[in-house]
Amino acid sequence: MTTEHPARTAGKKSMSAAERKAKDEWLDLYADDAKIEDPVGPSPMDPEGNGHAGKAAIAAFWDNNIANTGLKFEIRDSFACGQEAANVGAIHLSFPNGATALCEGVFKYRVNDEGKITSLRAFWELDRMMATMTQPPTS
Repeated sequence: MTTEHPARTAGKKSMSAAERKAKDEWLDLYADDAKIEDPVGPSPMDPEGNGHAGKAAIAAFWDNNIANTGLKFEIRDSFACGQEAANVGAIHLSFPNGATALCEGVFKYRVNDEGKITSLRAFWELDRMMATMTQPPTS
């Protein structure tokens, strides 16, 4: 990820804000009509598979999925074309109970002409992530 590109830059800022738990900064990176599909398709986080569209839904996504989970992004490669960047890597997750997991995938950001994120589409498999889940330490 050495070449700057608007979508790559926006993705980096989004990941950094999520790691630092900077909700307002994170939300400001998204266009008012943005949509998050994380993961793409039906999942426990989005049973209908329609994604989270608009600022209110994106803020709720933060509250339900990011606010109480430790995140560390490890991006191994990035491909930028047009108004989009697809990042290949993993998210190291830590949960309030002490459990951890690794979420490997492709994380695709699209931006508008102002550099605001209009779409985040995360391609990862729940079963693969769950297979990496560690149990919380026992006392």
